[in-house]
Amino acid sequence: VKMARVVDITSKLEFDGNPKLKIKDKEIEVNADAPTMLKVMNLVGDDPTPKDIIELYKLIFPEESRKILDGMKLSFANLITVVEVAVSIISGDTDTSGEH
Repeated sequence: VKMARVVDITSKLEFDGNPKLKIKDKEIEVNADAPTMLKVMNLVGDDPTPKDIIELYKLIFPEESRKILDGMKLSFANLITVVEVAVSIISGDTDTSGEH
């Protein structure tokens, strides 16, 4: 009986856990798993609506991270910046300086 070929790709994958954003003295975890990323990419258009931004916020940040962010009372403009930077991190954009 011929066995099916098994190719171990473990060494090619990253299992470092989710990335984190640092804001002031807080570290905020970002959901970076593939299913979340696919949903995020589906929502990110040329001109996301405020509803899209809120949906992204809920997808990208686990509940604990949202509690921290909610407690910071960010302005909507700052929240958009946080979401944009988080999207760039999980989409593999290595320029995480936050500059546009």
